[in-house]
Amino acid sequence: MKAGGKDPASDRDRQKGAVTIAELGSRFLTEYAPQHCKDNTAYEYRRAVELFINPALGRHRISDVLRADVATFHHDLRDRPYQANRALGVLSKMLNLAEEWGLRPDGSNPCRRVKKYREVKRERYLTVEELRLLGTVLSDAQANRTETPFTLAAIGLLILTGARLMEIQTLRREHVDLDGGVLRLPDSKTGAKLIYLNDAAKGLLRTMPQMHGNPHVIPGHKPGAHLVELQKAWRRIRAKANLNNVRLHDLRHSFASVAVGAGMSLPMIGKLLGHTQPATTARYAHLALDPIRAASNLVGTEIAAVMNGAKPARKQVRAHLSPAVRREHKRQKRVRPEQS
Repeated sequence: MKAGGKDPASDRDRQKGAVTIAELGSRFLTEYAPQHCKDNTAYEYRRAVELFINPALGRHRISDVLRADVATFHHDLRDRPYQANRALGVLSKMLNLAEEWGLRPDGSNPCRRVKKYREVKRERYLTVEELRLLGTVLSDAQANRTETPFTLAAIGLLILTGARLMEIQTLRREHVDLDGGVLRLPDSKTGAKLIYLNDAAKGLLRTMPQMHGNPHVIPGHKPGAHLVELQKAWRRIRAKANLNNVRLHDLRHSFASVAVGAGMSLPMIGKLLGHTQPATTARYAHLALDPIRAASNLVGTEIAAVMNGAKPARKQVRAHLSPAVRREHKRQKRVRPEQS
């Protein structure tokens, strides 16, 4: 029905069509994400919108976005398949909400049937020498004040605890129990969680500065906020340590790798990392075979040397065994019965 020669329904349709992807993204981040997502998920959504979706599609009107536009957007990120797929997923979520909010017709999401790239899981572990190099770079950054003390503390805690990035970034002082030797997180990716603190991590927490009026262990630039951006500082640090292919999440993998090398069981490592499913920890099972293979090779070398008339190299064998195996070896020597 027209009023004064105008069709209100047509006006509403035009207003809906005039909403851009950038405006949709803003509403998505302010109305949807804070109410329905955990902090780390909301952070990843914001990153996808601001770094990938808006630059490529932000000026497009919602009603004008076609599957060809989405396919091109996804294709342009093909050199980063993991990021391409995550950005596609966020865009699809936004456009589903656009349908719920009456900004697009039902069932019209152009992200449907855009095939995701195959992802190959990559797990990178720092070697002993790489850890030593990283430690030197962090010490130099502290001495020369090229990075903030909070940035260095965040990276140090990631290395020493095996925690997830957002668990450290959002950590509040009230969650730190130094007497109990734990971080008591009321919420995480897997729900309420304890992160166990070793002496090195406790020492770091005791000596790091605090920002008055900010409840976070790692404060950000805004009053009362936690540190949001750590990636830029990490890229500078890893470049100086010649570790350009190492991500912050790889520090968590490296924590697990050191634990395996020390002879810890997979259930114990899962407990340290806060895994709720044994299958999650099982990804590190292959690492447990490395010291076994090394020990087997050394034993075989010693046997072959003895058979060829050479002197056994027992000290060399013991040097390559894990601390747990060496402790068990000493225990067996102490309880060995006297020969009659």
